[in-house]
Amino acid sequence: MIVLMPTIMLLILPWAATFEQRNIQLLVVDNDHSELSRALTQKLASSKYFVLQQYTSAYKDAIELVERDKCSISLIFPKNFETNIIREHRLDFMLNIDAVNGQKAGTGLSYISQIINEYLQDEFAKTMKNPMPQIILQPQYRYNSSMEYFPFMVPGIFAILLTAITAMLSALNIVHEKELGTIEQINVTPISKVSFVVAKVMPIWVIGFIIFTIGIIIARLIYNITPVGNLLYVYLGAIIYIIALSGFGIIISNIASTEQQAMLMIFFTLMLMILLGGLFTPVNSMPDWAQAITCFNPFKYIVEILRLIYLKGSGLSDIVPQIIKLLCFAVGLNVLAAISYKKKD
Repeated sequence: MIVLMPTIMLLILPWAATFEQRNIQLLVVDNDHSELSRALTQKLASSKYFVLQQYTSAYKDAIELVERDKCSISLIFPKNFETNIIREHRLDFMLNIDAVNGQKAGTGLSYISQIINEYLQDEFAKTMKNPMPQIILQPQYRYNSSMEYFPFMVPGIFAILLTAITAMLSALNIVHEKELGTIEQINVTPISKVSFVVAKVMPIWVIGFIIFTIGIIIARLIYNITPVGNLLYVYLGAIIYIIALSGFGIIISNIASTEQQAMLMIFFTLMLMILLGGLFTPVNSMPDWAQAITCFNPFKYIVEILRLIYLKGSGLSDIVPQIIKLLCFAVGLNVLAAISYKKKD
């Protein structure tokens, strides 16, 4: 713990837990098909901040991909975009931004505005008599219309509470029996490994369910935050996540020899899970190797589920990919928990 924990954290976290937004998924709807609109598209795509997902003329595609969380920003060039700038000195275009993550949305908007302004200044300053038109924002918010921080962060705090309490309680479960010496008596009983592990984690499932319910009540009473979507889907994701984390904690408990060792291992892994889970910084702003690591992080998927339901009102079809991945974690981790328990006959 003295050598490996600081080494791994200093090698991974400064790269992954960055507040600089990169690889923002961009979709361009070009209704002008002018030289200027294509040049601006190329300018945005070549920057380090944006990844061009699609270039189309269908506005319906832009709305659908933003709704399905497949792109973060769609840029729509209207007809006569270039003509309006040159002849009428008017700069008109529209942005659809996924503002569930307010920080990412604001930063992406700032990047686009800056890049377009700088490009137009450089390209047309010598040929136009009047100063270049500046971008004037006229926002219309569809989700989290108040743009408050609490509706975005409180669902993430739910995930932290579930992660910390469920993992810690389950990690201290079997190792406590080891320190007391009662594990010797359990080992000589005819109970199977699976029955023993299930009996150990079931009380933790109940505790996690109660804690999650308390969190929902506090969010409603104190912050006036309620899910836009169906509350049952919130519980569905939370219950599967609790089952997965309890299995992970049992694995730690089987490996550790003392409670202190189990706590240190949980502290180390939970810090990595939370900081690499997209709670504070978007996953797609991380380097490719860090994004690959997050695919094996169940915390990432519960955060996505909670925010999609609380802020967007997403339905079951929208969270099916996250639910399936959490189910895989729940089954896999609990199977490993049963296998890692070394029962002596």
